[in-house]
Amino acid sequence: MKYESVIGLEVHTELKTRTKIFCGCRAEFGAAPNTNVCPVCLGLPGVLPVLNRKVLEYAVRVGVALNCRIANFTKFDRKNYYYPDLPKNFQTSQYDLPIAEHGYLDIEVDGEVRRIGITRIHMEEDAGKLVHSGETITTSDYSFVDYNRTGVPLLEIVSEPDLRTAAEARAYMEKLRSILEYLDVSDCKMEEGSLRCDANVSVREVGAEKLGTKVEMKNINSLRGVERSIEYEAQRQAEALEDGERIVQETRTWDEAAGVTRSMRSKEEANDYRYFPEPDLVPFTITDDYIESARRALPELPDARRDRLMREYELSRYDAEQITAKKDIAEYFDMAVGAGGDAKDVANWLMGDFARLANEAQVSAAQAPVQPQQLAGMLAKVHDGTISGKIAKSVFEEMWRTGKDAAVIIEEKGLQQISDTGALETIIREVIAANPQSVQDFRAGKKKAVGFLVGQTMKETKGKANPQLVNQLLMKLLDEV
Repeated sequence: MKYESVIGLEVHTELKTRTKIFCGCRAEFGAAPNTNVCPVCLGLPGVLPVLNRKVLEYAVRVGVALNCRIANFTKFDRKNYYYPDLPKNFQTSQYDLPIAEHGYLDIEVDGEVRRIGITRIHMEEDAGKLVHSGETITTSDYSFVDYNRTGVPLLEIVSEPDLRTAAEARAYMEKLRSILEYLDVSDCKMEEGSLRCDANVSVREVGAEKLGTKVEMKNINSLRGVERSIEYEAQRQAEALEDGERIVQETRTWDEAAGVTRSMRSKEEANDYRYFPEPDLVPFTITDDYIESARRALPELPDARRDRLMREYELSRYDAEQITAKKDIAEYFDMAVGAGGDAKDVANWLMGDFARLANEAQVSAAQAPVQPQQLAGMLAKVHDGTISGKIAKSVFEEMWRTGKDAAVIIEEKGLQQISDTGALETIIREVIAANPQSVQDFRAGKKKAVGFLVGQTMKETKGKANPQLVNQLLMKLLDEV
């Protein structure tokens, strides 16, 4: 029997405001435990919350970018549950009147574009953080609680159950992360928990309309984890159904090290949370003028930027998508091209040596020691024949290591390309004389012989010879032999 997966994602993104959603505590990552707290975010008696205006601004910006209908009237609600990282024993969230609803996001997987519905976007406060004694919550004997994250502003973005594969779920997360970065509302650092995902997964027989029993996997904090956990869970459920078992609605956790999901608790329903309107925060209205102002202020988003690069620079769709997937790379590209770099060459370097060195150093494009104008300057040295493409690779690594301009490194190390015809002819004649067998192979029609002789010439010149000129002179001198 063949099954298909039905997947919906609940993505939580921390907003990069300076302070928390309802108080003046700093919303920063990495502070000493329980230092960024106050009576408001700790829920002490007698305190009153005040909404951070920036949170509302960011929420509307995201809703507009995701093609949602923005609510003209909205409110906050109390979501009641008991957990050690929730000091008030309720979370201030939104229930029946969220800030945004009924949007969509287009993704592309294996050349097929699919539209994934956005059910809702709502504002809420983050909970604290449990620091477990073991590798995971299920293998820990005890946990500590850090309340610094309590009250950090969150947006929860809930998709429709429109995703059908783990690859689609990953593509959705990648696209959403990219849009949030372009909007400049979140740093989207999954390793720090500022972007995390709950995945709802069920399986059903192919062709069936009725949904299967869904299982929720909580707080997946990597793109790889999203894909692997969904693949595992869908397979687990399919095998269980094949064995005649019944799928239980529950919450599970993803064990990255073991590559399995593990049961945590039975899944709560909405009525279990006893939602009711937050009495300490009045409902508020959002005018159409405010919404339209947010729409007009949207930056160029990833899809629009991709289309522009394809149109203006004739980049392939693949190259344009690779460049625009990350905002800092896209901005680096535009600056390097603006400084005179050839668009295709800049794209190749950003996807090649630049990406390799950035990954090794664990830095973003904005933190790279080679500035966009420096990359453009090095490419100009390749185009004018000062250095070869091969030498450029070593020059770039030296630029990355020292921060120096290409011209300085070329001068210091004497890397200028040899384009002197007379000097090259002398070296090529010596190479021909030293390799009579290759000359005979060439005369016998073996084209590889030319490549070998070119390689020997480049070796003799330590890679400095102009390769095009070497080829021309070599063919000329071989005809004379």
